[in-house]
Amino acid sequence: MTKKLSALVLLLLFVAVRSQTKDKSFTVKHTSDKIITDGILDEPIWQIAESAGEFQQYFPSDNVPAEYQTDIRMVTDETTLYVGIKVYTPGEDYIIPSLERDFRASGNDNISIIFDTFNDGTNAFLFGINPYGVRREVLISGGGQSLRGFTTSWDVKWRGESKIYKGYYTAEMAIPLTSFKFAEGETKWRFQSYRFDMQSNERSNWFVIPQNQSVINLAFMGDMYFEKPLGRSRTPLALIPYVNAITDKDFSTDTGETSFKVGGDAKIAIGNGMNLDVTVNPDFSNVEVDDIFTNLTRFEVSLPERRQFFVDNNDLFGSFGGSRDANPFFSRRIGIATDSSGNSVQNDILGGIRLSGKLNNNLRLGFLNIQTAKDENQEIPSNNNMMFALQQKVFSRSNIGMFFINRQAFGNEDFIDEEETYNRVIGVDYNLASEDNVWFGKFYTHKSFQPGDKKGNYSAGAFLGRNTRFWNVFTDLAYVGDDFRSDLGFIRRNDIIKSATSVQRLFWPKKGSINNHGLEIFPIITWRPGLDYKKTDRDIQVNYNFAMKNFSQFGFSYANSYIFLSDSFDPTSTEGAIELPGDRGYTFDAVSFNYQSNQANVFAIEAESSVGSFFNGSRFSMGAEATLRLQPKVRLSLNVNYDKISLPDPFPSADLWLVSPRVGITFSKSIFWSTLFQYSNQRDNLGINSRLQWRFAPLSDLFIVYNDNYAVNLFEPKFRSINLKFTYWLNI
Repeated sequence: MTKKLSALVLLLLFVAVRSQTKDKSFTVKHTSDKIITDGILDEPIWQIAESAGEFQQYFPSDNVPAEYQTDIRMVTDETTLYVGIKVYTPGEDYIIPSLERDFRASGNDNISIIFDTFNDGTNAFLFGINPYGVRREVLISGGGQSLRGFTTSWDVKWRGESKIYKGYYTAEMAIPLTSFKFAEGETKWRFQSYRFDMQSNERSNWFVIPQNQSVINLAFMGDMYFEKPLGRSRTPLALIPYVNAITDKDFSTDTGETSFKVGGDAKIAIGNGMNLDVTVNPDFSNVEVDDIFTNLTRFEVSLPERRQFFVDNNDLFGSFGGSRDANPFFSRRIGIATDSSGNSVQNDILGGIRLSGKLNNNLRLGFLNIQTAKDENQEIPSNNNMMFALQQKVFSRSNIGMFFINRQAFGNEDFIDEEETYNRVIGVDYNLASEDNVWFGKFYTHKSFQPGDKKGNYSAGAFLGRNTRFWNVFTDLAYVGDDFRSDLGFIRRNDIIKSATSVQRLFWPKKGSINNHGLEIFPIITWRPGLDYKKTDRDIQVNYNFAMKNFSQFGFSYANSYIFLSDSFDPTSTEGAIELPGDRGYTFDAVSFNYQSNQANVFAIEAESSVGSFFNGSRFSMGAEATLRLQPKVRLSLNVNYDKISLPDPFPSADLWLVSPRVGITFSKSIFWSTLFQYSNQRDNLGINSRLQWRFAPLSDLFIVYNDNYAVNLFEPKFRSINLKFTYWLNI
């Protein structure tokens, strides 16, 4: 009887919690009191401000209140939203890996707050802070469906500080209303908050989220009501000039130069919801180097965009089509061109504009126009790169989008081939997201236009998924015609019909150290219409993964693959080697194991290893990353990847190594030093990137960057540069 009564009490508690959070809300009072943002909640207004209410546990369970609660209160004046936070903890042994801004939430103590200012469940602003007062800001797009819509490179000016006490820490945020976009006279925003407590291994949310859903998903939010309606969104004019001095030497040609560049960006607010970005003679050189990788496939791999000019509302431009197979706009194409030898080289940008944002609560607009420079020595014409996009919200969280892309060459130089004079793409996308995010999907049709059009210049796709507590399934269909072209896009391959389906069954043990475990079956099949619809690729994966309550994970998988090579191919990329013959199929399989420890540990590791056949030979792969944290000043990591490919004679075999040590030192919350070594014998390169950054004012930086590259086989220098870059963010 007692057990039945206890079970009934727990059931009633669960129902009560669910009913309380279904329509959760609070009121943001208006004040004229002065608030000093020092992390100490000693102003009288914090005593009378309304509490947002209790937090719900997300991990290890999602059906009980958080064991360690969080109290959030907000007030506004005419210019600023103030947030006061009290975070209860089991002790003061906080995990803070670094003092550098824009940290990632996992593996450390922190709290984040999310504002959906247009109440559309599609885009939102995130602000975060940790017990040491280190801050971050993020743009969330695409409804928060995945980390592809989680942009940490967004920057905006705001203040925040924290203070540690026995058993809790407090934080104050002062976020200028100019940091947001919102409708004039608005009285309500949607709101969410989540926090990580590494001492108790607990993750919690203000508004309840099922564990099968992402913690950043915008379907799960409550409401914050403003006591006084908001006025106009008065985003200031921001000027961001830069000065860049760089000296370099190319040892292969025994040439070097020293250059000095001056330019800048401007950010101009248009109405309550639009941004106009202007760039003149921009410096898009990366002061942060891209990670290199071992590529054993026949296809190009996309890398994330890091350039600030493309960040605001980036989903308006880059989310069309299929991100893996047929993305018609990939901003990293701009500033890259193909020279007369077929090599990808940097192409200077003269200037450009970018208009993006909300026309009203349901309609978004994006327009981009960038002009690149002519380079006669490398036979590269000047190009105008333009994109226009509209996105209309439908139903609760879905939208319909359309776009037009035009890449137009200027001039009449002899090296401009007629078929390269222009490339245009139009398309329509429908993005599905149900109110509770159980259903999600995408459906699109795109068409390209270029000189000498032939049949087949279409791209189309359909994606539909369903995510519940015990089942996560989706199917993805993609078609890319043989003549479909998008010069500003990312198209891995043409002439394909591709099918990918995933069926995953999750289990949630009520007791023990396992939080959840599940089986996934994931077949991917590709046909080539141009080869009489021949099946050219098949990959069937079977995965079983375990997530533990101590934040560690491990899993096993089996993959059976078939590849039909229409052309000869060398997976080792060995110069002068005999390639595997084309016009034949290869079947191979592999088993693998992966493990990831709790990333909050002082010493953390993640590793993966696989063994099996590979084309007509065999392959053994091993990859591992170890991290040592000497918080909060020093973070050391070592990434090692090894691939042993053994093919029968006369085809090449290879031992491919990729070794990447990284040292990160944060002297303070404004001075950071990081050094990355990247050794790859597949690329015959040892690269060194050492960067010292001084953030001398909000969003204003001085960088000193040293880059060095060596050929590893002969160990001789290839290219070396020293870069001094100064940027200043000025709000007017």
